[in-house]
Amino acid sequence: MANTAGLSQDELKKLVGYKAVDDHVRSGMVVGLGTGSTAAFAVDRVGQKIKSGELKDIICIPTSERTREQAEGLGIPLCTLNEKSHIDVSIDGADEVDPDWNLVKGGGGALLREKMVEIVSDKFICIVDESKLCPGLGPGFPLPVEITPFCHEHTLRVVAALSAIAPYLKEAVLRMGSSSTNKRDGDNIAVTDNGNYIVDLHFKETLKDAPAAAAQLKNTVGVVDHGLFIGMATEVIVAGKNGVYV
Repeated sequence: MANTAGLSQDELKKLVGYKAVDDHVRSGMVVGLGTGSTAAFAVDRVGQKIKSGELKDIICIPTSERTREQAEGLGIPLCTLNEKSHIDVSIDGADEVDPDWNLVKGGGGALLREKMVEIVSDKFICIVDESKLCPGLGPGFPLPVEITPFCHEHTLRVVAALSAIAPYLKEAVLRMGSSSTNKRDGDNIAVTDNGNYIVDLHFKETLKDAPAAAAQLKNTVGVVDHGLFIGMATEVIVAGKNGVYV
């Protein structure tokens, strides 16, 4: 294990992004490209290896407009799930990872496209720095829920009252400003790449049953999808102060 003491968070993210591509991406594959600051390093690495000729006959599916623009700038061949419904490997970050490898994703607002791509991938490699590991999902990072704009205040109330959510909830906040951050950075309602809104659920304590919360959210009419990725990661690559480990 390489010594990573003294590396910045960005340098740690680069280590795991590059390792995921080096370990899992081969010529001839269909590859899902994640969204966010860690995934961006994996996209960079794919671009490098295509340019050098090390990777040939690769086609990639981006999970956001931001990732699509980055990949196009690097000369990475792209398609969508319309052309390819089966993906060999997807590489993406996460906002929280619990000991069962359940994830919270969607701080960057791309949760729906990320889930659509990662659910049809043979392998989903999750890349994080150590700060994202937690004993349980909830208090460490707000859970994003993508909802339809139609009657959004009603849907927000219904979500906040769900039995697997309500006892642990501090507040449900409509995302404002840019959809790519859960910090309020504008006065207009944030709109996702899909034209929807996002409710960020802030928890005061750990969700007792994340799979139940996921099921209840998904079954709520008006909810498009949510940022709980339950049982989807096949491997988690972590960059910590003592090195990179799987």
